[in-house]
Amino acid sequence: MVGFVQVCWDGGAHAFVLDTAVHPDHGRQGIGKQLVLTAAEEARKAGCEWLHVDYEPHLKAFYEDACGFRPTDAGLLKLR
Repeated sequence: MVGFVQVCWDGGAHAFVLDTAVHPDHGRQGIGKQLVLTAAEEARKAGCEWLHVDYEPHLKAFYEDACGFRPTDAGLLKLR
């Protein structure tokens, strides 16, 4: 396996991207971007209205510039 992305769905309008990964030997070839764009299209076909993703600052260019996500306000509750 070269790459992986998981999409979870809340049963309503929202889906969530988790665990996007590409094997280091295959990085920077557009595989991750294609995985995310395909996940978005499949979520759209399934009737989802929104696709969410959380990411660390060093992944901002990937998710925002390459994949088209836009920043939003969000909340976080630390549990541990």
